[in-house]
Amino acid sequence: MSDTASDLVSDTVAVGRGAVRRRRRGRAAAGVGAVVLVAGAAVAAGVGFGGGGADTPAVADLPPGTAEVTRQTMLDTDEVSGDLGYGATTTLAGRVTGVVTEAPLPGDVIRRGRPIYRVDNRPVVLMYGQVAAYRTLAPGATGADVRQLERNLKALGYGGFTVDGKYTALTANAVRRWQKQLRLPQTGLVEQGRVVFAPGRIRIDTVTAGVNQSTGGGQEVLRYTGTSRQVTARLEVSRQALARTGTKVRVQLPNGQDVTGRVARIHTVVEPSADPGGRPETWIEAVVPLGRPKAAAGIEAAVVTVVFTAAERADVLTVPVAALVALAEGGYGVEVVEGSTTRYVKVATGLFANGRVEVTGDGLRAGLTVGMPR
Repeated sequence: MSDTASDLVSDTVAVGRGAVRRRRRGRAAAGVGAVVLVAGAAVAAGVGFGGGGADTPAVADLPPGTAEVTRQTMLDTDEVSGDLGYGATTTLAGRVTGVVTEAPLPGDVIRRGRPIYRVDNRPVVLMYGQVAAYRTLAPGATGADVRQLERNLKALGYGGFTVDGKYTALTANAVRRWQKQLRLPQTGLVEQGRVVFAPGRIRIDTVTAGVNQSTGGGQEVLRYTGTSRQVTARLEVSRQALARTGTKVRVQLPNGQDVTGRVARIHTVVEPSADPGGRPETWIEAVVPLGRPKAAAGIEAAVVTVVFTAAERADVLTVPVAALVALAEGGYGVEVVEGSTTRYVKVATGLFANGRVEVTGDGLRAGLTVGMPR
């Protein structure tokens, strides 16, 4: 081989090896196939197009293997670990003074109007609302917490007043009927701590103050969560573009099922360094409720895989990455096999994902056969 020809082959191989690199992910596998252009393929294309035409002349030397040009939607995915559970816990502090006479069990689900626990054999009751019960409610009080109380009384069947956020004598009458039903003193007012407001049903996570323990000083009685199944996924800050509110993801459960979900909330979490004097670490946490909660039935808590879509290309032509050959003129091509002959077609590449690459080129169409190097 002449020095010129040797240099041409050497340069072509270098392009084939260096033109495309595997995308590296942080802690998770991206599902992106390795991009390797073998020397044999590069040498095969080293003859070039000779004059800049679209195709090389047909040749009779068939490749050792073939693949098909397909039209499909390509997804470049990124995987991170997530924790399946019921979300963050909320601490319930005891405000009613006395002795705990009945406590729930971890895993119990409490709904509106039902006792959470009992003090001196009298219930502390769950009602729905966003504003915490921070004061005693009595005639003359006004505000969002009064409106919450009124809505709950009406939902529980104690009407006869207007839901307007004003604690009137009519509201007090409804409270007395509610108290009578629960065997509470019929005072017409709601002492602080007798009602716990939560956005919806709650699930008991842990119980801190059991039966026979004193309560009422604001110390922790128990911790609870919501009842919705959700995943919390933690990402490096450099990958925060993946996790935006509303982004659709796929969750791979330990039981083999795949469940879709959408990112509901994003939080920034700063963790102090484990080493004295070390720099704290910053993470992005994405909260993803499960689209089909029943798919996780029987799984209280687990580590799952959350698949984010980094890029998507719909309805594009693709070939295996290994079908690409480096051309002497620069760029890439594929070897189209037609019967007993082949020809090289120059292509422009797009998205690389899952071992395939998006390609465009003159005359390319779905169903064509392309050569694969040995």
